[in-house]
Amino acid sequence: MKIHPPSPRALRVVQWATGNIGSQSLRAVIDHPRLTLSGLYVHTPGKVGRAAGELCGHDDATTVRATDDIDEVLSLGADCVLYMPRALDAAAVCRILASGTNIVTTSTAFHHPPSMDRELCARVEAACWAGGASLYSTGSSPGFITEAVPLALLSLQRRLGLLSIDEYADLTHRDSPAMLFDVMGFGRDPADFPTERAAHLGAGFGPSLRLLAEEMGTPLDSVTAHGEIAVARRTTEIAAGTVTAGTVGAQRVTVAGRRDGETLLSFRATWYCTRDLEADWELRDTGWHIEVDGDAPLDVDIRFPVPVERMASTFPAYTAHRAVNAVAAVCAAPTGIRTTTELPPFGAALA
Repeated sequence: MKIHPPSPRALRVVQWATGNIGSQSLRAVIDHPRLTLSGLYVHTPGKVGRAAGELCGHDDATTVRATDDIDEVLSLGADCVLYMPRALDAAAVCRILASGTNIVTTSTAFHHPPSMDRELCARVEAACWAGGASLYSTGSSPGFITEAVPLALLSLQRRLGLLSIDEYADLTHRDSPAMLFDVMGFGRDPADFPTERAAHLGAGFGPSLRLLAEEMGTPLDSVTAHGEIAVARRTTEIAAGTVTAGTVGAQRVTVAGRRDGETLLSFRATWYCTRDLEADWELRDTGWHIEVDGDAPLDVDIRFPVPVERMASTFPAYTAHRAVNAVAAVCAAPTGIRTTTELPPFGAALA
């Protein structure tokens, strides 16, 4: 596959949505030396008409103002949309692509096209070809830690027994009650814990494991997801509220990619609101741990040197910045849904 060199001119970018990740992305685009903010799409009526800098806490006097009119966005003829809404709108994605505008998204729906819903994949591919555009999904997790980093580590191997990725997240200072209690199920009676959590993570991280395996020439026979919970030993106050003794204080989901009856690749997420659990779990500080059991063994820790009370405000950068840094590579890529294994390595163009 031929990858064309990045454009020497500044690329015109539209930021789509301004939540936690989108706001960080918007700030990064405004400051980027090779990108120009040309538009801003928002879903909240109260944000329409407001200046981009105001919506992301940036003091730059950009003249770009937010709109909720998709036709206005498409008329800009931008090179790329940074698509970061809370929920995927397939119709909007297809309209953007068919207009000839590329997309970089933090949605987990597009990491591995063969794993996608067949109808969605066909619709999006058709839109890409109609507009001569490309689309790429990335972020910190999945993305950086499940694709970019493992690919680099696997470049040292000639034989592999197991590559395992562990993600740890200390949520004690995450002031997001709706996310922690309503969506993730912390603080609930174990009998009421949402059983779909494991399947949800399996759908999000399984495609990355399949992508890695196929790049090695060892396609997976199956991907499974298994969830576990641990209850709090005593009542604990966290930033989001109260985790009562006997309710869910921690959860972990293991996504395993198997080949020939053995686990070849695995991703395990361990998220907790208290360390005082009625379970003997390893609870590391927020970060990632990767082990490679191969003929060039590796044991890698990636830690975030940020106080836990600042993690909620800092962590969006890890997801947003990788997407922003991918824009030039995606704009230069061939038409269609592209993956990490198809794009050239990309880094940061700093001011």
